[in-house]
Amino acid sequence: MLAISIFCLAYFGIALGKIPGLIIDRVGVALLGAIAMVVFGVVTIEGAVKSIHLPTILLLYSLMIISAQLRLGGFYTWIALKIVPYYTHPRLFLLITMLVSALLSAILANDIVCFAFTPILALSLIEAGLNPLPFLIGLAVSSNIGSAATIIGNPQNMLIGQTGHLGFAKFFFWCSPPSLLALFASYLIILWIYRQKIYGQEKKIVEREQPRQPFNKWQTSKGIFAILILIALFFSSIPREFSAIGIAGVLLCSRKMKTRDIMGHLWDAPSYIDIGRWSMPLTHVV
Repeated sequence: MLAISIFCLAYFGIALGKIPGLIIDRVGVALLGAIAMVVFGVVTIEGAVKSIHLPTILLLYSLMIISAQLRLGGFYTWIALKIVPYYTHPRLFLLITMLVSALLSAILANDIVCFAFTPILALSLIEAGLNPLPFLIGLAVSSNIGSAATIIGNPQNMLIGQTGHLGFAKFFFWCSPPSLLALFASYLIILWIYRQKIYGQEKKIVEREQPRQPFNKWQTSKGIFAILILIALFFSSIPREFSAIGIAGVLLCSRKMKTRDIMGHLWDAPSYIDIGRWSMPLTHVV
């Protein structure tokens, strides 16, 4: 009963996103839950350490470094700005947004895709007089669907793949078809639900500045090359965690980007996005 109580309280706090009266986020709530499990003797310290699957942690950590490399290189903002002009054709724009989000989420961290795309899409759609809600829902849905297609799309898949010793190619072969079907089904469902709610918003003028992290072709190329090499290594007999941590180590050897800047993005789950005057709380973009 004690274990169940701690578990339920921790997950309630995670779902709520905070503890009333305290400045603590979901990460802090999860950490407090784990601490409570140890302090109240539900699990021993040795048992807690043994429950950590280090290969999965290394794989996740490495992919976060690659994602941070691309983020610091301005890759995500650059991609988002490339698809924004298609908002003049809302249905096509929704399809392109969902396809791009799903593809990026299949090989990179899906949360950062949503963080990077949300303010750019929302402000552009508001400026165009379109309802941003269906497009942001499409972004979130497609990001989750795309991440399910590969063994590196999200932490859950990584853990399943690592503990089950599943091959990258075989996992993709079985998971990508249903993911693709789910993606197009969700696109059609969103179109149907919002068939009369895409237009009708008042156009607004949005003052824009250059992003604070402008697109850097060299740094972005390094990140893309790193992920391509890593995926190629996943088809080899080399353990995934060794390939991933090796590639991440190479990216940390930079003459331009400080290690602390890259590492700082690993734990940064911002409630806002820094792109000039487009900076705003994520809760205010809709």
